[in-house]
Amino acid sequence: MKTADLSGYLIYPNPEHPSLTSHVTGRDHTGTEVEVDVVTERGLTVYLNKQEIVTLMTLGDHPEYLALGFLLNQNMLHADDVVTGIDYDEDLEVAIVRTQRETNYEDKLKKKVRTSGCAQGTVFGDIMEKFDTIKLATETRLHTSWLYQLSRQINTTPSIYQKAGAIHGCVLCHQAQPLVYMEDVGRHNAIDKIAGYMFQHNISPEDKCFYTTGRLTSEMVIKTVQMRIPILISRSGFTAWGVDLARKSGLTLIGRAKGRKFVALAGYERLIYDVDTSEIEDESSRESKGAGRKKEGRKNAD
Repeated sequence: MKTADLSGYLIYPNPEHPSLTSHVTGRDHTGTEVEVDVVTERGLTVYLNKQEIVTLMTLGDHPEYLALGFLLNQNMLHADDVVTGIDYDEDLEVAIVRTQRETNYEDKLKKKVRTSGCAQGTVFGDIMEKFDTIKLATETRLHTSWLYQLSRQINTTPSIYQKAGAIHGCVLCHQAQPLVYMEDVGRHNAIDKIAGYMFQHNISPEDKCFYTTGRLTSEMVIKTVQMRIPILISRSGFTAWGVDLARKSGLTLIGRAKGRKFVALAGYERLIYDVDTSEIEDESSRESKGAGRKKEGRKNAD
């Protein structure tokens, strides 16, 4: 499959970065010795000013964006806060976000909720109070032709998932162009990295959509709404609470987006059906062709 054009991205994965994967030797199903790539996993302890907030298990790239995004999505950092500095110590695995505003979240930190996110997500305290007050942009539209283009572009972008698996990806998009592509061992970390990137670079969310490889859970819906992104798309399926929250918030929720197929369970008034789906190649057909080409290549090699 042809590699995607990367020129429109603002940031995208670097699967060849030496610190993100490791070579591990083992044996396969035939007993043959094999060497495989596996993703790294390390801790990141996040401080807000002088207060320790949380220790996250993460891939290890973009720790500053992850720290910022986590604090934003936990309502500990406000959109109008002035961040005076972010200090990251690789040896200590610590990121300290410093703000002009004095902060103290002792009471909030006592209220923890473990989420269904991979690598064990955590949300704190009053996260739902802000959720109920957010109004998403209603004029944003998603052409189905853009959805198919996004899927092809994202699926052919070089990624750590393609190299080693065991990882989730999240992508911020505008119309048919993916912009910010982040990966991590937990999808909640990947979305927090994007939130941090958007904050640092003053990217407006109202005309954007969000693509994730993971399940459309309550946590993914809550964070997408908090980031004020009106459209959320996934290759994977839904949870009932995720769908319920999407409908209450006015979020467009699209899942099972593979090949020519997808299902919208909320906010389908934003969709513009502008393509004949019979002209879109089904994913199973595309995979069969790819397998056929590999088989023919092996035959020719023999």
